Amino acid sequence: MLEFRYDTQLLIEGQDLDEDVISEYFNENFKGDCLLAVGDDELIKIHFHTNEPWKVLEYCASLGEIHDIVVEDMDRQARGLQG
Repeated sequence: MLEFRYDTQLLIEGQDLDEDVISEYFNENFKGDCLLAVGDDELIKIHFHTNEPWKVLEYCASLGEIHDIVVEDMDRQARGLQG
């Protein structure tokens, strides 16, 4: 069993985005691992493993428009299942 089940990936498009501020917020407020927050002040790519992807989506949506959203169940993948 994986500690963090959902691989959560998305793009945030907005104004004055700061990958360091976003990373700090994740580290202080979400349980998870494998955080990647890279980009510039208008577009940030997020990759994060968590058990609560809806919280990640809610926070990211507060920063700008979110799109290219992927939430994959890594436990299902590990068992050879699709979806």
